[in-house]
Amino acid sequence: MAWMEETLERRADPRVLWPEARSAVVLALNYGPDGDPLDNLARPTVGNISVYARHRDYHDVLKGRLKEVAGLIARDTGADVKVFVDTAPLMEKPLAALAGVGWQGKHTNLVSRDFGSWLFLGVILSAADLPSDEPAADRCGACRRCLDACPTGALPAPYQMDARRCISYLTIEHAGPIPEDLRPLIGNRIYGCDDCLAVCPWNKFASEAAEMKLRPRPELTAPSLAALAELDDAAFRALFAGSPVKRIGRNRFVRNVAIAIGNSGDPALIPAVKPLVDDPDPVVSEAAQWALDRLSLLEASEGRLR
Repeated sequence: MAWMEETLERRADPRVLWPEARSAVVLALNYGPDGDPLDNLARPTVGNISVYARHRDYHDVLKGRLKEVAGLIARDTGADVKVFVDTAPLMEKPLAALAGVGWQGKHTNLVSRDFGSWLFLGVILSAADLPSDEPAADRCGACRRCLDACPTGALPAPYQMDARRCISYLTIEHAGPIPEDLRPLIGNRIYGCDDCLAVCPWNKFASEAAEMKLRPRPELTAPSLAALAELDDAAFRALFAGSPVKRIGRNRFVRNVAIAIGNSGDPALIPAVKPLVDDPDPVVSEAAQWALDRLSLLEASEGRLR
C-alpha cells in the first residue's frame, strides 16, 4: 500500500487535492447486517466474507446517491462540486468526525450513535462556503472490546492499527504469501474481517440495511470452502460479478480459501485443496501445500488414535 505514503500530502488537506474546495459534505449509508456477522466463525467448513462485501459493490450504490445530493448542492449554491467514494486520497473518517457523522473509535473505524460501526462513507467537496456542523464527540470511554477481539493483535493500542497484522489487509490488499505465523489466526475469514466492528457495544443501536442493493446475497453468506476451491478465473468472475470481492482476482481469493481449508481441522477437505497444490500461481500452490500438510498431519494423528 505504497500509495498511502505517496499521497500523504494530498490526504492531509482536501484543498491540496482541489484548491477551489471550501466545504466538505460527508454522507454515510448504513449497511448493517441482518444477524451476527461472526456466526460463520464457528462453522470452519464455510468461508466468512466481510459483511460489506456480501452484496452489491458499495462504490456503485453510494456514488449514485452522492451524485443526486451533489446536484442539489450545485443547483442551490451555483458552485462547482466533486464527488468521491474511495476514488481519491481523502481522509473520509476524520472528515466524517468533523462533520458530526460519528467519531473514530479505538478500532480506527467510524462509530455512530445511531448505526454503530456499519457505515459506508462518501464525500462531496464544494467550492461554496457552507455552514459547518459540530464535530462528533468520542464516546468510546474505557471500552476496549474491539482491541481485545482482534484475532491477530493488529490493534496494539487505542486508535492505532498495524496493517501488517490486519486480516482485512492480508486477505484483500496483500498480494503475496501470507506470513505463516498469522495463517492459523485467520481461521475461515476469506475476505476481510468484521471482529472489531461486530463487538462494538454501540451496535445495539444498529439496524439492518434498508437499501435493498446492500442486502446480502445468499450465496455469499456462508459459501462452502470446498466449492470455492474449485473456482477458475471465469467461475470466480461470474460468482462475484458486481461484488467488491471481484477486484482482488481469483488467485488471491483462492489463496485465502486454501488457508481457510488448512484451518478447518477437517481432513474431509483434503480432496478439495489437493488439486490446488499444482495451481499455476505459485502463491496459491504454496498456500495449498501448507493446508494439505496441516490436514494430512491431522488425518494421520486421528488414524493413530483409532
